[in-house]
Amino acid sequence: MSVVVVGLNHRTVPLDLLERMTVSDARLPKALHDLCSRDEIGEAVLLSTCNRTEVYAVVERFHPAYQDIRNFLSEMAYLPPEAFSDHLYTHYDDEAVEHLFGVAAGLDSAVLGESEILGQVKSAWELAQSEQAAGPSLNMLFRHALEVGKRARTETAIARHITSVAQAAVAMATDRLGTLGGKRILVLGAGDMGRGMVASLAEADTVDPPELLVANRTWAKAEEVASSVGGRAVHVDDVPTVLSDVDVLLTSTGASSIMFEEADFAPSLAQRDGRPLLIVDIAVPRDIDPGVGELHGVTLLDMDDLRVFAEAGIAQRRREVSAVDGIVTDEVERYLSISTAREVAPLVTAVRDKAEDIRLAELDRHRAKLDGLGEREREAVEALTRGILAKLLHEPTVRLKDAAGTPRGDRLADSLRTLFDL
Repeated sequence: MSVVVVGLNHRTVPLDLLERMTVSDARLPKALHDLCSRDEIGEAVLLSTCNRTEVYAVVERFHPAYQDIRNFLSEMAYLPPEAFSDHLYTHYDDEAVEHLFGVAAGLDSAVLGESEILGQVKSAWELAQSEQAAGPSLNMLFRHALEVGKRARTETAIARHITSVAQAAVAMATDRLGTLGGKRILVLGAGDMGRGMVASLAEADTVDPPELLVANRTWAKAEEVASSVGGRAVHVDDVPTVLSDVDVLLTSTGASSIMFEEADFAPSLAQRDGRPLLIVDIAVPRDIDPGVGELHGVTLLDMDDLRVFAEAGIAQRRREVSAVDGIVTDEVERYLSISTAREVAPLVTAVRDKAEDIRLAELDRHRAKLDGLGEREREAVEALTRGILAKLLHEPTVRLKDAAGTPRGDRLADSLRTLFDL
């Protein structure tokens, strides 16, 4: 059995295709069951965020499993495989481990070192566990990946300054306007991203704090987030109307399709008398129709713009990449050492159990001759026979463990199974 990852991310596909490939939270449980129902897939974790959609799987045969995963992605996105196959990347065994560890460490994010991805990796794994899609192999892999992510952020400066997509969105808006002080800002979405943007706005160091409005499909969440920063909740249906009097709209909901079309905003924007409106839409799929950016006075920025902005501001953190790469390399080696030792452990146990069964059977066969021995003599025989087994099995066991994970190790394992009839 091998671990593979098949996916695409913000580096390999344009935004309009990436959002088509995104799997919404509501569809994730069914998607996991779908994956694990396929012949070649034994375990699966599905990681779908604003930056990536990736399938991690334990498989028997690589090429048939790749076809299963590609077909799964095709069905999820309602797209023919040829529409995205050229954008897919695939990593296998050691490379799959290295890729996941790099993702968890923030090396593969649009905002280098961002902290949100670690929580997303954890959530994807926990959901796979709850749906019984993740088993021993992926549980071990993802548990180790979370350790790598935490170590990278603790031992290096990769996560200093802007450490999340939400923070980057607020920073980009500030950069565009010069300051957000005194602005009226509407945040659409009260999930993790929305809360992150609200928190960043509330922490902004401005003499004149911005006025914050929060809209969400669930009114209670909008009220909760707004009240936490002294803001005001807004009904989602009122968003187009409220836009006539705000300076900035920041949006990131979990909607599976566009929430507001150009026609929804046009009437309210016409009432602004030419006052500029900045919209930052970091949702994937996007919340706002790209056509809104063509309306008079509107500047519409999305994840593509955020990546460009983030790339321009990471020179200092990029110096930390080599240090994080070193951590990832060390942890890959540690993980492989642990996992290969774990793979041979059942075989070593089986050999020792078989030898112990033979020892006990021989003692039982000669029990009549041993009945005349005293307690000390019996203990001596017991210790002698145990010692002989330990000496005989020590060298084969050490050789097998040292060679685990290599072609030589596979040959030794096969030989032991044959010799001991296991």
